[in-house]
Amino acid sequence: MSAVAEAMSELLNFPGTIEKFLLPSRPNDSNHPNRRSGGASLLADILDTPKEYVFCMDVPGLSKSDIQVTVEEENSLVIKSNGKRKREEEEEEGCKYIRLERRPPQNLTRKFKLPENCNLSAITAKCENGVLTVVVEKLPPPPKAKTVEVAIS
Repeated sequence: MSAVAEAMSELLNFPGTIEKFLLPSRPNDSNHPNRRSGGASLLADILDTPKEYVFCMDVPGLSKSDIQVTVEEENSLVIKSNGKRKREEEEEEGCKYIRLERRPPQNLTRKFKLPENCNLSAITAKCENGVLTVVVEKLPPPPKAKTVEVAIS
């Protein structure tokens, strides 16, 4: 975690679960393990509810068939896309782009380390209106050990 994020976490006294999701603290950091030259990263909002974790990412111009959501070893949630946004192909003869500022990112990749209490067989994802939402259900807490008093005869 970066020094700034550590200071903010300590200052605001965030729970430790936030740190569980972060491999490095910033996806655009040049030292990020998923960062490839020419690649881009997905920015994410992560919501921790009593029953599930919800990941929300903006993926404008990409369809659900362009996105892959997988779980790799060591409980790593991996979200990838090699899809490309489609440009309007209906150019009239003699027309050309003067400026292309909205270049679609190539090779979007993001990894999240999931906590141990995640149910890996109950992960759902949906992509609507340019927003990818991944829901990871939590496992129920383990039952507390029961103490049974046995009468001695």
